[in-house]
Amino acid sequence: MFRLRHPGEPLRSQFSGLCNTDAAAIIEFAVSLPLLVVMVVGIFDFGGAFNLKQELNNAMREGARFGANQPTNDLNPAPVTAPPSVDAVRFVVDGYLQNAHINDCGLSAIPPPASGGGLVWVYNATTGCSLTLTINRGVWVQETTLPGNPNMLCIKVQIVYPYTWHFNSVIQLLVPGANFALTNIQSDATAVNMD
Repeated sequence: MFRLRHPGEPLRSQFSGLCNTDAAAIIEFAVSLPLLVVMVVGIFDFGGAFNLKQELNNAMREGARFGANQPTNDLNPAPVTAPPSVDAVRFVVDGYLQNAHINDCGLSAIPPPASGGGLVWVYNATTGCSLTLTINRGVWVQETTLPGNPNMLCIKVQIVYPYTWHFNSVIQLLVPGANFALTNIQSDATAVNMD
């Protein structure tokens, strides 16, 4: 049992009640605790990143599937603001993010961007965080299963989403100065245009 030590009493007498195995167990626990904390935080952090990646994959698939069914007659390769068919894809992706309780960084409130060149539109949302949504209506994919290997016009929807890692502050318990440098999670989906 521990008892309060008097100011003049040596520290050794305070722990004299501990037998050797008890002291060894305390030392082992003190040595293994940082490793255990790093593992637990790592599990939660990487689990959260994996879950976010899956939600972003689903949002990109929904956006590409919806965009593939949109008409292409409003597309113009000259630098103009995003046509309604492209802006509609943005709102589908944003709606999915909001329904999944993921911060959309203000994606729904920004104005349609000018064309980034050709049939590419880039939305940069920076309210509270910074995400980039790229919608490319002019992706050519070669179909190798059909005779003559024709090229098919596709839509590609891509997102770069920020993720805050808590693992950086904890890994430094084991390795001072270590830095886990992943900051963004990327996802994309491609679908063949139906129009």
